Amino acid sequence: MIRPAPAIEAIPATTPFIGPEQLMRDSGLSELVRLGANESAFGPSPKAVEAMAAALPHLWWYGDPESYELREALAAKHDCAIEQIVVGSGIDDLMGLAVRAFVPPGGRAVTTAGSYPTFNYHVTGYGGALSFAPYREDGTVDLDALVEIARRERPQVLYLANPDNPSGSFAARARMQAFYEALPHDTLLFLDEAYGDFVDAGDVLPPHLEDRLVRTRTFSKAYGMAGARIGYAIASERNVRTFQKIRLHYGVNRNAQVGALASLADPAFHASVVRETAAAREAYYALGAELGLPTLPSLTNFVLFDCGSVARANLVMAELLKRGVWIRKPAVAPLDRYVRVSAGTAPMRAAFSQALRDVLAQVPV
Repeated sequence: MIRPAPAIEAIPATTPFIGPEQLMRDSGLSELVRLGANESAFGPSPKAVEAMAAALPHLWWYGDPESYELREALAAKHDCAIEQIVVGSGIDDLMGLAVRAFVPPGGRAVTTAGSYPTFNYHVTGYGGALSFAPYREDGTVDLDALVEIARRERPQVLYLANPDNPSGSFAARARMQAFYEALPHDTLLFLDEAYGDFVDAGDVLPPHLEDRLVRTRTFSKAYGMAGARIGYAIASERNVRTFQKIRLHYGVNRNAQVGALASLADPAFHASVVRETAAAREAYYALGAELGLPTLPSLTNFVLFDCGSVARANLVMAELLKRGVWIRKPAVAPLDRYVRVSAGTAPMRAAFSQALRDVLAQVPV
């Protein structure tokens, strides 16, 4: 009998995310108001769409395995060398490379219990072990607890999303600098900045092009290219060379490279998405206050609504789905009593608002 390696066979079957397509198949719905995956409802730059459409006749070409032009533009954007940029098919891809490269079988990684689960998925898949810090009761990431665990267990990698998913909370520059310096210097900090475009550049961790830091960005959020699957890491030249040894060299599709490069050349559109996203957050805060569902402050493209209990949050999410509105919720306490709603366009927010009012009229307190 052909069997997988023992470490792989021992992993329980898991699906990190159930997509809206599966939900529609299961429910018989033909369409959904997509507010569950933190996609950008404001779409990609028209310049990116135009560039990608013009490039379609060349779809028979492979993409540049070095993503050279895109890395040049990203190096200019982040004031670093091209040798300090690596492009992958989204942060999830780069996360897998970092775990594969730095967490040996039987090694250890640290994260927050209930934070972005794909990191855990990679650690388990590559034979590592996980340690977790809980969220604080106010829903923010407990940086002190992460440091304490890291000092005690000396993990190879510590994962932190800032701004955080799913809480939306953000640790500002001074706090992040103190956190970074407090970590053991033999622990790699994988800093997931997927939502960094929604934060003022002066508020994020200053540039540190050191071997103990890998920070990642994506074109999936503010740039509206989630379906293209493209992101990048800013890291030391040594770490980029390490990624070069194991990355899938033709793993980034050519049209994604074209679209990402064109997106960088349209800062006005990017700025408009950041403004629209901030307006959507404010609208959600007001809606939550009106309906008695407290919200958490967010610097992402989503907001959490407090339903008061896990059972009520699950019911609200299920009832919204019946009405064609797809949202998600965190799975781990203390955030599991919240539902998470992506920033939508005005029509999407109106559909969500009406559906939520209908649900709350029926769901017991």
